[in-house]
Amino acid sequence: MSHESTDTKVLLRACMAGDQSAQMKIYDQYYRAMFNTSLRIVKDPAEAEDIMQESFLSAFTKLKSFKGEVTFGAWLKRIVINNSIYHYRKQQKMQEVGLESVMYKVEDYDEAPTDHGSTERMAQKVLETMKQLKNSYRVSLTLHLIEGYDYEEISEIMDISYGNCRTLISRAKESLRKKLTAHQL
Repeated sequence: MSHESTDTKVLLRACMAGDQSAQMKIYDQYYRAMFNTSLRIVKDPAEAEDIMQESFLSAFTKLKSFKGEVTFGAWLKRIVINNSIYHYRKQQKMQEVGLESVMYKVEDYDEAPTDHGSTERMAQKVLETMKQLKNSYRVSLTLHLIEGYDYEEISEIMDISYGNCRTLISRAKESLRKKLTAHQL
């Protein structure tokens, strides 16, 4: 730990002893940089916040395995990056599945697409059309249909009431349907 400041070394020793105030000081020292690192990977502030919290918990529980071969910040950053990449990949897999379900929820096709290319074209069309929606509609639909958040979670994320959230998503779906139908004509 030759690159670490003496204060950080002392705080890390206190953290290993279970001192919560020392943990909070370490958190305060590194949280902004770790949040930004995660955000650059997952591109979602709420997800980045969750990943950062998980990473700090993981780091504090594994602190005894920290050998000091690199700075604590570099070690913590590696944990954040690994967690962010894991969540990003998981999100991508969920998004691929979610897009197909979006197609059936948004466009009332009588028949499901029979080939993968058709599904991809439909998914691309929905994503492109969603970009044309006003921001509140686009964000609420992305959170609900693609990210899989429920109304309660979305109302917290967007800082709106549960009723407003349901209304917003309903109106967003209707706006998307109208835009998709207009494109088909």
